[in-house]
Amino acid sequence: NKNCATCHRPGQIAPFSLLTYQDAATHAMEIAWATASRYMPPWKAAPGYGEFKNPRQLNEQEIALIQQWFSEGTPEGNPADLPPTPQFPDGDWQLGLPDLILKMPQPYKVKAIESDRYQCFVLPLNLPNDLYVRAIDVKPGNSKAVHHAVLFQTASNEAAKLDAIDPDVGYQCFDAPKSHEGGHGLYTWTPGMSPEYLPNGVARVIPKGSDLILENHYPAAVNEMTDRSSVAIYLAKKKPQKLAVELPFAQYNVDIPPGEKRHKITLTTTIPVDLQIIDVMPHMHFLGREMKVKATLPDGTVKPMIWIKDWDFNWQMEYQYKEPLNLPKGTNLQMIAYYDNSSDNPHNPNYPPQRVTWGMNTTDEMFDLMVTIAVEDDPEKLRQIDKFYSTLISGYEGAVQSEKNSHPKLPSAM
Repeated sequence: NKNCATCHRPGQIAPFSLLTYQDAATHAMEIAWATASRYMPPWKAAPGYGEFKNPRQLNEQEIALIQQWFSEGTPEGNPADLPPTPQFPDGDWQLGLPDLILKMPQPYKVKAIESDRYQCFVLPLNLPNDLYVRAIDVKPGNSKAVHHAVLFQTASNEAAKLDAIDPDVGYQCFDAPKSHEGGHGLYTWTPGMSPEYLPNGVARVIPKGSDLILENHYPAAVNEMTDRSSVAIYLAKKKPQKLAVELPFAQYNVDIPPGEKRHKITLTTTIPVDLQIIDVMPHMHFLGREMKVKATLPDGTVKPMIWIKDWDFNWQMEYQYKEPLNLPKGTNLQMIAYYDNSSDNPHNPNYPPQRVTWGMNTTDEMFDLMVTIAVEDDPEKLRQIDKFYSTLISGYEGAVQSEKNSHPKLPSAM
């Protein structure tokens, strides 16, 4: 119940429920295989390398007990010894009834196409005052159509202009930074993620006059589908002491030769300001195999941040630390990733393998680490963070422009 029922219950993303003994017995073979292979529960962060909140991991004794139960014919045991059925918040949302629910303006028809599509939808707010947000969740209208979603806030009217130009619902947003100018990323959703409240006293701010932009990634599809995704907003009860901001650390010089089984890419960044890190979210595509991140403090102390030894593109998630990770100014952030571009990689989208470079499509590659930090609500400290953010995002904008130049047939309105 602790590790499975969050998703394996009615109305959630898992294909079947596991709330009762009969549920488990019916799917005993799948459970035995998935737990023995550690495919389930989905938790990719290696134990002992970063201390995270609510880890969904089974220990060796728990896995062995499941194997024994399956091999002995799935005995029920004494029903009197059953733990109580887990209780969840009312409604379809994992955190319970939201303070605010925003929906795409209309259903979007996902066409049967051979390439990925990024479609942005403006979610107007008409805020007279700043909004402080403690948690966000996204619910796809069609889980088969949406691979992942990113929520942005913006005070610019650029998104509304692009939306008006595009005759479709929303607008195609290959060069996302243009329409997100003047704002920041708020939240990234991927299948299997469990939303978390930010620590007490910390909240994201959506400034008055801002709108939200929901950027949905629709992978190549054989059949036409329809989607109308929703966003849940959970508000802080009072003005927070600190504000949460996302920082993107990424290497855009990605060029992986065909046939290379363990291609190494690194990124080293010296942090120019004090950072208090709340959570991290690694990101690669199908060739990614491993990512390791550590921080070396100015005094030489090494702090492990996260290590994913068996990357799975289908199980990307945000990992919130048990306690915020404090990195002083001058800390050296070191990221290492390995990619498998050989024919031995069952996830390789190309056969035979081809040269793969940085790009927005899932058949391209990326090397990203999204980091959520907590910043004191102080104008000077926020200015320093905004300057650092601008430095980090400038590399992304340059990479996107290069990607656009290599795809001259992309619509000019994008």
